[in-house]
Amino acid sequence: MTVDAALLLPPQVGDTAPDFTLTDQSGATITLSQVVQDRHALLVFFPFAFSNICTGELLEIQLNVDEFVNERVNVYALSCDPGHSQAAWAAHEGYRFSLLSDFWPHGEVARSYGVFDEESGMAVRGTFVVDPQMRIVWSLVNGPGEQRDIGVLHAAVKDL
Repeated sequence: MTVDAALLLPPQVGDTAPDFTLTDQSGATITLSQVVQDRHALLVFFPFAFSNICTGELLEIQLNVDEFVNERVNVYALSCDPGHSQAAWAAHEGYRFSLLSDFWPHGEVARSYGVFDEESGMAVRGTFVVDPQMRIVWSLVNGPGEQRDIGVLHAAVKDL
């Protein structure tokens, strides 16, 4: 079976965001279309819990959590790690935002956002802002090993 290459491209600004339901580190069920009803969602896909770059990026979000979790926006960090790994990592790092497990079916949500690396079985660093109408209003995709610039994330949520 061949896969249409267009299905593997990340959604663009103005596109409808793929909806999903995933579980966070505390076992709560999060459905994108429900959480964006009252504020924007900043979706931050990352490769692996406990890895150096990912820890640094999410620490930057944690250090600025009031900018990323407020009445205008909420942040959701997504990886293909199992929920137990994310729970341990969140407890270790003290994250006060949701880590969503895209473990099974493995990478299904990352794939729908065009940020799943089939060869390595991980999400690449895709970042999307979804508005209450389920539209992508901002996006950035970094390749493996390319760290996100936290200043770019600040700019993305500043005027929401």
